[in-house]
Amino acid sequence: MKTLVQKYDRMNGKDLCEITLINEHDVRATVLNYGATLEKLEIPTGNNKWENIIMSLATPKDYATERNFLGGTVGRVAGRIKDGKWQHGNQITQFKLNDGQNSLHGGGEVGFDNKPWDFKVTSDKDTASVQLILFDPDGENNYPGNMKIIATYQLDNDNNLNYNITAFTDKTTLFNPTNHTFFRLDGPQSNVEDLNLQLNADYYVPVDDATMPITGMAKVADTVFDFRKPKRLGAIINSTAEPQIKNRNGLDHPFILNGYKPAAVLSSTKTNRKLIMSTDAQAVVVFSANTFNHQGAAKNIGRHDGITLEAQTAPESGYSLSSFTLVPGERFSRTINWQVVY
Repeated sequence: MKTLVQKYDRMNGKDLCEITLINEHDVRATVLNYGATLEKLEIPTGNNKWENIIMSLATPKDYATERNFLGGTVGRVAGRIKDGKWQHGNQITQFKLNDGQNSLHGGGEVGFDNKPWDFKVTSDKDTASVQLILFDPDGENNYPGNMKIIATYQLDNDNNLNYNITAFTDKTTLFNPTNHTFFRLDGPQSNVEDLNLQLNADYYVPVDDATMPITGMAKVADTVFDFRKPKRLGAIINSTAEPQIKNRNGLDHPFILNGYKPAAVLSSTKTNRKLIMSTDAQAVVVFSANTFNHQGAAKNIGRHDGITLEAQTAPESGYSLSSFTLVPGERFSRTINWQVVY
């Protein structure tokens, strides 16, 4: 197992680096300490060449030019908080609004995904890892509590890329982070319409035009949201018959996992590649890159070019947000494992 570190820029007094983890099969996972971001996941294709199977920007410097969450560690709270409000007892906390009348992915202009993290790398004969550490101060984006967050990427020789996020707080706060990697499997010139998706989920959560939950859980049975058997994505995300799909231009919905393993399988009939995802999270938010349009730093990316499987706690529609609450003395931990088969 090998690790490579290459500096490419500097921000807020810290070096910005690409950290590449390499296993004995020459599978390569490249992580940026900017946003604890998975920049590339590459598999060998022979003749000393590799193919990237996630959505990536053209250069590492592009990630800091605009905020698009590609591959990033998102927090403190992934997804949207309605009206940016949290009611804890008799106290109401107002978070910064950055998505219309809602607070998205932590609120404000700066979050976990666009800050430089400290890091250290380790490797042995079986694994290569990078541990990234962030201190998020009390009051950042109006969230209470000083927080220490540790995100770890670990690659092994069975082509498992394991991601764990651990956190601690000194005040009661909200915490529901995720990793925001978009997978595509068939390389940079492909989209996901011909990929098959399988989810071990019996329920999904219908959403409104702002992707806020509207009715709580609904059964996937007899709907287009039934992915309990593999289903071609193009037939779903281009559908105009289902208002939930039409309104979002594709999938942008939480699915409640039923506990069977794995949580999700994304597969290609063209290349026989698979991504097998396991997680200890309650839910997976599936988003089919509906908003990309070949503009700005993401000019190389268009609609449906990738799909993200965001492991998180199921979203709440009210203001209590009790399932997101983290208290002093409690250790938060969430794990995602992606195994690449090719």
